[in-house]
Amino acid sequence: MEENGAGKNHLHNNQVFDLSIDVLPQGGSKCLDDDGRLKRTGTVWTASAHIITAVIGSGVLSLAWATAQLGWIAGPTVMFLFSFVTYYTSTLLAACYRSGDPVNGKRNYTYMDAVRSNLGGVKVKICGWVQYLNLFGVAIGYTIASAISMMAIKRSNCFHASGGKNPCHMNSNPYMIAFGIVEIIFSQIPDFDQLWWLSIVAAVMSFTYSTIGLGLGIAKVAETGKIRGSLTGISVGTVTQTDKIWRSFQALGDIAFAYSYSLILIEIQDTLKAPPSESKTMKKATLLSVGVTTLFYMLCGCMGYAAFGDLSPGNLLTGFGFYNPFWLLDIANAAIVIHLVGAYQVYCQPLFAFVEKQAKEKFPDSEFVTKDIKIPIPGFRPYNLNLFRLVWRTLFVIMTTLISMLLPFFNDIVGLLGAVGFWPLTVYFPVEMYISQKKIPKWSTKWLCLQILSIACLIITLAAAAGSIAGIMLDLKSYKPFSTSY
Repeated sequence: MEENGAGKNHLHNNQVFDLSIDVLPQGGSKCLDDDGRLKRTGTVWTASAHIITAVIGSGVLSLAWATAQLGWIAGPTVMFLFSFVTYYTSTLLAACYRSGDPVNGKRNYTYMDAVRSNLGGVKVKICGWVQYLNLFGVAIGYTIASAISMMAIKRSNCFHASGGKNPCHMNSNPYMIAFGIVEIIFSQIPDFDQLWWLSIVAAVMSFTYSTIGLGLGIAKVAETGKIRGSLTGISVGTVTQTDKIWRSFQALGDIAFAYSYSLILIEIQDTLKAPPSESKTMKKATLLSVGVTTLFYMLCGCMGYAAFGDLSPGNLLTGFGFYNPFWLLDIANAAIVIHLVGAYQVYCQPLFAFVEKQAKEKFPDSEFVTKDIKIPIPGFRPYNLNLFRLVWRTLFVIMTTLISMLLPFFNDIVGLLGAVGFWPLTVYFPVEMYISQKKIPKWSTKWLCLQILSIACLIITLAAAAGSIAGIMLDLKSYKPFSTSY
């Protein structure tokens, strides 16, 4: 936020945080946009990098497991369906970035702002709670996932050194703490706009490890010479009938969660430059990134399933489906860790911005909250150090790290959060906002189609949530806090 520096911005210092500023008449100047903020510089490519960083998370590695639960027919079909739903609802959401006129209308800076200007009322609060709880959950999930990958590197080297004789058990806490320390440093990047380089590095990393996973799957199929798996998924003999149902539900949740980035779509759109209008650019970026992601997901999910059949591990690279070549697995797991460092930031920035905005509203006169201290960095622009930002973001990272150490079976909880967040944020709010913005009459064909889409996704969400709760119940039976070893 550049509000403090320039005197002229002091006038609307208070409105900035409440809603969006009224548009300046002259359509912006050379260095300011039409809302008096610094010129935005984002393009289709930076937006796609942000989306790919957010979407191709470590979720891609559990897709072989999800495909194994559903089988060769339902697995790819479900993946394709979810990619279509995500693309379609994202285009609806992108149209809500500006209220009124799509080119000069008032900007909504966050998902909550968009809900506030299109729906209003209690829905804004619900949206805020669901969105920020979900972001918080993702931060914890990423901390655990990165620790598992770091340990996988250590274990694969230890297996290799001992020739597979040593079981190499280790405690995950030091790795989570290490990840936390790195995140404390990166979380001092003040703004989403300045994250673009981290996003591009992270997007490249996600391609690296997905490609390695894919290559190992293809190699395994080539080595055994047969494609494993069945048309209906894991057979009832291997697991019980009820287990099969719960697992299929969980697989639905995994796939739905693997696509959801609508949480941060408006925030990404707010980094784009205009003209062309932001919603046009965002639609292109969405098509590009969802297309690339789906292709990747199909390949990784299907090749992993073809390689392992019913025995597909929950995480392709750390489930020790592959032992050799061990150096290649180490590269892949290192890439996952680097990617998660970036993805953690992409997800946490909207949450950081929200809390800082609230603090500035509550304590406009407190120097601790509002004052920026300029620290000169040789060769770069001076860094604006804000004490409140330093303290709050550091505490946030410490908190997520502690919870990760306390609840290490968090992947089921993340599945639950993903399921609970999927319907309201990816489907319900975008559909409702679109109906209200375009004034679609009740009971018209389009209205009915949108409602049917929404209800179908609600049913899937409930099923997936039930599957995750069943998984959590199983985990709690063998739970000891702070003492997870793998």
